[in-house]
Amino acid sequence: MAKRIEGDFDYIIAGAGTAGCVTANRLSADPNKRVLLLEAGGNDNWIWFHIPVGYLFAIGNPRSDWMFKTEPEPGLNGRALNYPRGKVIGGCSAINGMISMRGQAADYDHWRQLGLTGWGWDDVLPVFKQLEDHFLGASDHHAAGGGWRIEEQRLTWKILDAIRDAAAEMGIRRSPDFNTGDNEGVGYFHVNQRRGQRWSAARGFLKPVLNRSNLRLETGVLIDRLIIENGRAVGIRFSQGGEVVEARTKGEVILCTGAIGTPALLLRSGIGPSEWLAPLGIDTVLERRGVGGNLQDHLQQRAIYKVTGAKTLNETYHSLIGRGMMGVDYVLRRRGPMTMAPSQLGIFTRSNADRERANIQFHIQPLSLEKFGDPLHPFPAVTVSACNLQPTSRGTVRLRSVRPDDAPMIAPNYLATDADRQVAADAIRVTRRLMKQSALSSYRPEEYLPGPSVGDDDASLAKAAGDIGTTIFHPVGTAKMGLASDPMAVVDERLRVHGIGSLRVVDASVMPTITSGNTNTPTAMIAAKAAGMILQDAR
Repeated sequence: MAKRIEGDFDYIIAGAGTAGCVTANRLSADPNKRVLLLEAGGNDNWIWFHIPVGYLFAIGNPRSDWMFKTEPEPGLNGRALNYPRGKVIGGCSAINGMISMRGQAADYDHWRQLGLTGWGWDDVLPVFKQLEDHFLGASDHHAAGGGWRIEEQRLTWKILDAIRDAAAEMGIRRSPDFNTGDNEGVGYFHVNQRRGQRWSAARGFLKPVLNRSNLRLETGVLIDRLIIENGRAVGIRFSQGGEVVEARTKGEVILCTGAIGTPALLLRSGIGPSEWLAPLGIDTVLERRGVGGNLQDHLQQRAIYKVTGAKTLNETYHSLIGRGMMGVDYVLRRRGPMTMAPSQLGIFTRSNADRERANIQFHIQPLSLEKFGDPLHPFPAVTVSACNLQPTSRGTVRLRSVRPDDAPMIAPNYLATDADRQVAADAIRVTRRLMKQSALSSYRPEEYLPGPSVGDDDASLAKAAGDIGTTIFHPVGTAKMGLASDPMAVVDERLRVHGIGSLRVVDASVMPTITSGNTNTPTAMIAAKAAGMILQDAR
């Protein structure tokens, strides 16, 4: 028999990642509402959660990462990819690249055009601003005083300045700010940091309010399934410390378990396609075909160029003195490579002239390695990764078994469409053109990946994209928003699950289409907007 957790809760929030932290902050602001927040991971009391370069140690570490892998991907020539997801308070914001990126106004206007009232750019911009404490201060685009600290990066590299100049030679305008609604341009990313330290959602939104008597955080929780009675979600069943526990609510259950965790939890609870559930012995509580479908992600083609006469992190990494000086610079000034986001320079541009808006994003780094987790190369080099911002391929998240500790089957289905293969090929062409600009001639860039032997025809470049393509960790869409008439919709425009009472999904899984940039900041916006709707609906 399950142990009953004490408390009469108005809201139970599953997951203390970015969305869960923001949602808990907002809902617990009313002292008359009791909020229970459940998190599988632990507290962020490890130094590498706070030093920006700590993502190198946090990703691929079971202390902080769910350690998921994809299924072998046909579009990646049979390769399977590691698929990091944060497992700690703050979730992915505790281990990600810290890049602050809203996407494009057209992304949200498209959501509104799908019939999702209240999700256009003019609707979400005030919510973005409400979250922010931006170094640029208050303006038409930004605000100060919120919990989400955004700053400039605290280091420079001459080779990146040269690549910025090369982009300008190609006709790409310089952009001091990618977050005005149109991110086309070249410039340096703004980051979620405060004075050289990572600023996660836990630091910005959860930890400052944990002293509230009406907010309870439970960590080390492995959620089994939802408790559904008479067509309504009334609680959550989970294990903690070897015990089976139930928590119940008189109000709502709110899922903030992410684009991988949320569909898995819904499926274990009998909500999803019956043909997926029956073979696992799960009774279908509600047939919702969209649960676990519509998976979208940004696939990057990770091109590498050797350079001459340029300082990159590769040399510093292989120098004992260099590594020591990095540490000294960080301790004394909170500056230097230890403050690095994984990518510093960004370019948003079009893969070809026929595109209506920027559809590829470059993440450019003054370093290189064979694959994530390997040591840096022993030669100076830069990584110039281009990803398709608006992919048309769609994948799935399915259960491997009914066990909550058994990782789901993740099949992003990269490069499954002709359109995506064409964008991938064109993106490599844009990369090659960029690296041949005169602004870089003194550094003599030499293509290392995909390599000069790869031809310039579509077939060769599409195959190369499959060889060097990898996730940039932006899964979304697996419990998407949509009208009741949409057979793939899981939630409505107020994020209520179609067909189940008192149940909402508040995380990146609700995006009907992926945003044109890094997805952490849009996830925070979704949570803040959802919390407002939840409070409004409760009145």
